Amino acid sequence: MYVAFEGVDTVGKSTQIERLAGRFEDCLVTKEPGGTPFGLRIRTMLLEEGAIHPRTEALLFLADRAEHIERIIRPNRHRLILSDRSLISGIAYAAVNEEIPMEELIALNRFATDGLYPDLAILFRIDRATLARRLSQKMPDAIEQRGIAYMLRVQEAMERVIETLGIDALFVDAGAPLESLTRQIETTIKERL
Repeated sequence: MYVAFEGVDTVGKSTQIERLAGRFEDCLVTKEPGGTPFGLRIRTMLLEEGAIHPRTEALLFLADRAEHIERIIRPNRHRLILSDRSLISGIAYAAVNEEIPMEELIALNRFATDGLYPDLAILFRIDRATLARRLSQKMPDAIEQRGIAYMLRVQEAMERVIETLGIDALFVDAGAPLESLTRQIETTIKERL
């Protein structure tokens, strides 16, 4: 089963993936962008470069996604895959930039993934106050520098993408206690395996 952990930065996706990886035998942990050597170079460019044109950014993410699907996801479909982000994030971030219409983004991502979508999305929802507090405790990267209002629009767009694509999803409160979140996600995955 291919499970995508989604949400804006600082919601706890990586923490939960790390906790859950120890609870499932032979699971594969990966991420977008950066799940392949090619993707790592793209991730570095995107997070360090700063302001690049929104279409350029979307195309770089699509290139990483196509490589990630073919090199990591598709060959491991027989395993439990826990992925930090997927096409859901890619479409949502690009849609908020309003450079490319949502329908076109979906078509481009369908092409990049060859129609392979997550079997389950775990979307971490965060409120404005919690997001502001968490962001204040770290050095913001190029995307986080776009601000809290931007990140909350991305979160809303992620919900729309999940609904539009009809992906099975669990919505969780990013501010909930750590162990409670882990148990909730673990139970949901086990029910669907």
